[in-house]
Amino acid sequence: MWRKLGAKQAQGWMAVVRDGDCLHLAHVVRSVEQKPKIGLCESFRIERDEADALRRLAQSRNLKRYRCASLMGSGDYRLLQVEAPTVPAAERAQALRWRLKDSVDFPVDAAAIAVVDIPVEGGRQANVFAVISPSAAVAARMALFSGARLTLEALDIPEMALRNVAELFEEPNRGLAFLLLAERESLLIITYRGELFVARHIDLSPKALAEADAERRQQMLERLALELQRSLDNFDRQYGYVSLSGLVVASEWDAEAIVPVIAESLYLPVRVMDLAQVADFDDLPELRASARQAQCLLAIGAGLRTAA
Repeated sequence: MWRKLGAKQAQGWMAVVRDGDCLHLAHVVRSVEQKPKIGLCESFRIERDEADALRRLAQSRNLKRYRCASLMGSGDYRLLQVEAPTVPAAERAQALRWRLKDSVDFPVDAAAIAVVDIPVEGGRQANVFAVISPSAAVAARMALFSGARLTLEALDIPEMALRNVAELFEEPNRGLAFLLLAERESLLIITYRGELFVARHIDLSPKALAEADAERRQQMLERLALELQRSLDNFDRQYGYVSLSGLVVASEWDAEAIVPVIAESLYLPVRVMDLAQVADFDDLPELRASARQAQCLLAIGAGLRTAA
């Protein structure tokens, strides 16, 4: 999405992602021949504020060696699906600026805008995702890193980070639905050939599931299954030429218990995410736990970016 260029240092990306009162670090190196290598995945409590935590980590983890990437917070941007403007690619962001002014609650004249294509076939109407954020929110995120004497080279959003993960699980010429249930960022996305087609926030947290009694938990999961089915049906109506291979579920709370309940209501195969199938993290045994994978998934996804 938005990038600030800096000198290339260590291979791959070091993602630094805030999650409530924690900072997650994930260093990921991608290659054509092998699975992505997750060389580091750690979480740190923010004791004073994020700026102080980042300064400390910059020193203790020698973050200056890496190209750093981060994610915008969920309240600092909007992701909107709109009709693609009929202008050259270089002019699309500007063309969308005024079209989006009634869809956001902040001024668009100086907002940061990025445009992401949604590929179509058969002469269908082309749509795009427009990512729009107040310039002050982008500046504040970059200032945190500059205050720690780090260069923030890439700033993305959670939906695209999750897209990077889902792409690894895709089957050739098949789409994939991917559900992340995390405490502060529960998302459903659908990807096809590595491109994001659907992104939807889900109003359900692992904490709510863990604290509910058995009857209430069953009701919550059945409601989730209904929401998923509606989203999949809507996708089929819009993109009938894309065949989905299944739904992958990552959850900070007992994904093994969630999958059977929602699978009863869906026509797709449903399975628990296992990063070991698509990534190498032999030096990080703690990452074998599915809950830990889900907890750090957005940071890992941010580190999986392929753009230089």
